[in-house]
Amino acid sequence: MDTNLSCRAWICALAVTAGLGCGGDDSGDAGDAPVDDATAEDATPDVDGLAEALPDGPDGGDGPADTPTDGSEPPTTTIAPATTDEIFLNPERGFYGNLDLVDDRDYAWVRDRGFTLAHAYVRLDDFRERDLDATLLDAVATGFAEARLAGIKVVLRFSYNFGPYPDSEPDASKERILGHIEQLEPLLQDDADAIAVMQAGFIGAWGEWHTSSHGLLDDPQDKFDILEAILDALPASRAVLLRYPPYKRDGYGGPLTEAAAWDGSYAARVGHHNDCFLASDNDWGTYPGGEIEFWKGFVAQETLYVPMQGETCNVNPPRSDCPEALAELERLHWSILNDDYHPEVVDAWTTQGCRPEIERRLGYRLAVAELTYAPRVAPGGILPVRVTLRNDGWAAPINPRPLHVALDGASRQVALLPGLDPRRWLPGEEVEVSARLRVPAALPAGSFDLALWLPDAAARLRDDPRYAIRLANDGAWREASGLNVLASVTIDPAAPGDVDPAATEFVVLP
Repeated sequence: MDTNLSCRAWICALAVTAGLGCGGDDSGDAGDAPVDDATAEDATPDVDGLAEALPDGPDGGDGPADTPTDGSEPPTTTIAPATTDEIFLNPERGFYGNLDLVDDRDYAWVRDRGFTLAHAYVRLDDFRERDLDATLLDAVATGFAEARLAGIKVVLRFSYNFGPYPDSEPDASKERILGHIEQLEPLLQDDADAIAVMQAGFIGAWGEWHTSSHGLLDDPQDKFDILEAILDALPASRAVLLRYPPYKRDGYGGPLTEAAAWDGSYAARVGHHNDCFLASDNDWGTYPGGEIEFWKGFVAQETLYVPMQGETCNVNPPRSDCPEALAELERLHWSILNDDYHPEVVDAWTTQGCRPEIERRLGYRLAVAELTYAPRVAPGGILPVRVTLRNDGWAAPINPRPLHVALDGASRQVALLPGLDPRRWLPGEEVEVSARLRVPAALPAGSFDLALWLPDAAARLRDDPRYAIRLANDGAWREASGLNVLASVTIDPAAPGDVDPAATEFVVLP
C-alpha cells in the first residue's frame, strides 16, 4: 500500500465528511456539535464523529457557528515551526514502572522517573472460590484516584497467581472469572480515564493466557467469552491486549485493516502485548515455530490500528541488542515498554546508545511541520488556520482525544475542531487540518498566542495539563496550561477581512 496516498485519501475523506476541507480548499468547514460532559469518556466515536463525544475547552466555548456576511479573510503567512529532539513526557506512551494498585500509595515516583505510565497487577488469589469483597474494590478505586493525583495512567492486569512456570498456581473457573468481571464493571467504567490499556489477564500463569489450571484455553468459546466480557465491562474507548497473536486471529480473523479499524467492534479493540520481546527467535513462544515471519507481519499490520505493549524477559544478543531492537520496535509499532524487566536488556540499550531514540519514539511523537495562519485579525473577524502535523513516533495515539485551536492572551478562547481522531495519525505520515474560526467581536486589541491543545478526552482529566499531548516543537510547550504555542496573532480593529459585530464566541465556521 502506498501509505502517502492512503493517508491523503483518508484525510480528505475525513475532512470532507467533517466539513473541514482538504488541501487548499477551505470551502467546507463545519461548526461544533454540543456535547454532554458526563458521557464524553463513554461515547463510542465513529470515523467522523469523535467531536460529538468530546467536551468544550476551558475559558472559551464551542457554541453554534456564526454565519459570515461575505466570508472574506485577512492575509495569511506560512511558517515552519522548529522541532526538537528533546526527550519529554507525554501521556499514554513510553516506558513504564510497576506498582501495586491495591496496596501502594503515593505514585509521584512514576513521573519523577520520567514515565506517565505504570503497570499494575491486581492479584485475586484470595478470591478463586468467592466473590470479590468491598475492601478489594474500594482499594482498587483508591489506587486509580492515586494515579490521577500523580498525573499518570495504568496498564492494568488482573491475575489469580504470579506463576511460576511451568507449575503455576491455580487460576479460577470460567464462571468465577465472569462473575468477577461483572463485579468489576462499575469500577472499570468509572475509572477508565485512569486506564491507558487493559491486558486480558485472569487466565493462567500471571494472567498471561497459558498453563490454565482450569483448562480455559482448551475450548475457544471459553477464552472468548471471557475476553468479550472484559471488552463489554470497559468503555468502548479502551482496548484490551492479548498475549499471543494467534488468539486474535482465532477469534476475529485478520489482520485488522484500516477500513475496519476504530469501528467499535471487538476486533478493533483487541491489541497485543509481548512479554518476552526479543527473548529468542520466536520470543519464547509468542510466535508459533515455523511461522515467525507470518505472525510478525500479522502483528505489524494490526498495530497500525491497535496498541502494542510489553516487556523483554531474556538477554539474547544480538537479537536483544540495539540494531534489532530498534528495527522491531519500529516495525511492530510499539507504544509502551517495561523499564524494569529484563534489566540487563534495558541497561544494554543505554550502554549501546539507543535508549534516547527509544524514549523519543515509543508511541506517537507529533510535531507541527507547517502552519498557515493570519497574523492580524479584527475583532469579530475570521482567523484561517491550516496545520500540517507529522508523526515521527512508532505508533499512533492509542486512545481518542480532541484537538482544539486556542487563542491565549487577555482571555483564553478555545475552539474544538470537529471530526478528528488522532488515532488515525499513523507513524511516519503527515496529516493536514484546516479550519476557519470566527473571533469574538468583544475580544480586546492586543497580542494573543495561537496554540494547539490536545487534552484528555475525559471530563475529569481535561483541564489537567499533565494529560495533554506535548508537541515536539521547540519552545512551544506551556506546562501550566498544556497548550502548544506556535505563533502570535494580533487582534487589530484595522485588520482587513469580513467582520461580524454580533460574534460572541470563538467558533469553527461552516
